[in-house]
Amino acid sequence: MSAFRKSPRIIAVVVAMFALLALACSGGGGAPGGGGPLKLQGAGATFPNPLYQKWVSEYDKLHPNVAIDYQSIGSGGGIKQIQEQTIDFGASDAPMSDADLKAAPGEIVHIPTVLGAVVVTYNVAAITQPLKLSPEVVADIFLGKITKWNDARIKQDNPQANLPAADITTVHRSDGSGTTFVFTDYLSKVSPEWKEKVGTDKSPKWPVGQGGKGNEGVTGQIKQQPNTIGYVELAYAVQNKLPAALIKNASGKFVEASIDAVTAAAASASAQTPDDLRVSITNATGDSVYPISSYTYLLAYKDQKNAEKGKALVDFLWWAIHDGEQFAKPLQYSPLPAEIVTRAEAKINSITAGGKPLR
Repeated sequence: MSAFRKSPRIIAVVVAMFALLALACSGGGGAPGGGGPLKLQGAGATFPNPLYQKWVSEYDKLHPNVAIDYQSIGSGGGIKQIQEQTIDFGASDAPMSDADLKAAPGEIVHIPTVLGAVVVTYNVAAITQPLKLSPEVVADIFLGKITKWNDARIKQDNPQANLPAADITTVHRSDGSGTTFVFTDYLSKVSPEWKEKVGTDKSPKWPVGQGGKGNEGVTGQIKQQPNTIGYVELAYAVQNKLPAALIKNASGKFVEASIDAVTAAAASASAQTPDDLRVSITNATGDSVYPISSYTYLLAYKDQKNAEKGKALVDFLWWAIHDGEQFAKPLQYSPLPAEIVTRAEAKINSITAGGKPLR
């Protein structure tokens, strides 16, 4: 006792220790059941990131008791982290493969959120009107077979364009990417040589070109370097005032990437969409279809480990495919078709915690 009387510092240390213990027991730091907001962590695709950041902001205004953080790291990273259970939900434009799903410790459901377009964008000062590009030309540019901007095959579809005798520099994604998966899936459908030599992949071995991380990185490199060409999600081209080429579709029509043209691609492929909603809609048929279109998905475990977090996630997913769709068009994304909303609802309703429904 005398030691405590002689050393007030010891008393202060003991009091501080008890205060920390009390905070830990109260569940501070946003843990389930605590005083702070419940935290949900998501990560993955850069393709829908502008929209997902808007969703997180709007949802926070309505539900301040739930704090959602979404990190734009690429579809490959989103799949890897949901498999490793280091996040509460993942995001990918490329549907998980059968092997990806098998590698996960539990069943994962795909929730489509919106649709978007992958555009071929470029930085060539002399070209003042959007280029028209046939699928074979796009494939050969990225195969390294067409190397000059004034190549005869580019001229053929753009007779009025002022095409310089400059070298073409291609820019692609350096990270595992759903945008790349969509782009290479399209090229594999329209070019037998691409399918044989490169194929469809989130991280292919590129024949030529330089890499940039994320849609943001590719956009930045194209904007900063003359005579470059690459592929990004439409929103990134629009936000950065970069042109987007008109692409010849399966019906032989040159089509501009637009919300309606992406919706037309989804409608064309609706009959082929399987029960698990993992579907490719690139190179769909129809005069008005934009051929490099895709769904993007949120990924979640069908049986959630934590009921409170699972409930919060399910509520957010439900809000996203209903109220959240109103924010899609202003950011250059296409809302889900009504039929797909109904099917996505069923997927969300299938999510449980300990086998018990969360909705």
